[in-house]
Amino acid sequence: MDSLKIFRIVNKLEGISYLLLLFIAMPLKYVWDMPYPTSIAGRIHGILFVLFCAVLLFAIVKKSVTFGESILYFLLSLVPFGSFYTDKLCAKKVEGVSESQG
Repeated sequence: MDSLKIFRIVNKLEGISYLLLLFIAMPLKYVWDMPYPTSIAGRIHGILFVLFCAVLLFAIVKKSVTFGESILYFLLSLVPFGSFYTDKLCAKKVEGVSESQG
């Protein structure tokens, strides 16, 4: 499995965890005074975010993504739903690589 495929998987998981934290756990904490889901979702998201950064660095080292792309992907990871746009960009990149090899 190449580094771009690994990155796409981790990117999706991190993006989903971010949305769960923002749109489920945070309202439970601040609207319904239930802080426990936030501590769980926050930990999971934190671990996945660190993993996301590590895999992004690995993809840079393996030259699967450029430094400029990595900056864009990192910034998109900070925006809700940004990870899904990142996945779309990576999917186009994977299609371009497979067409040039085929």
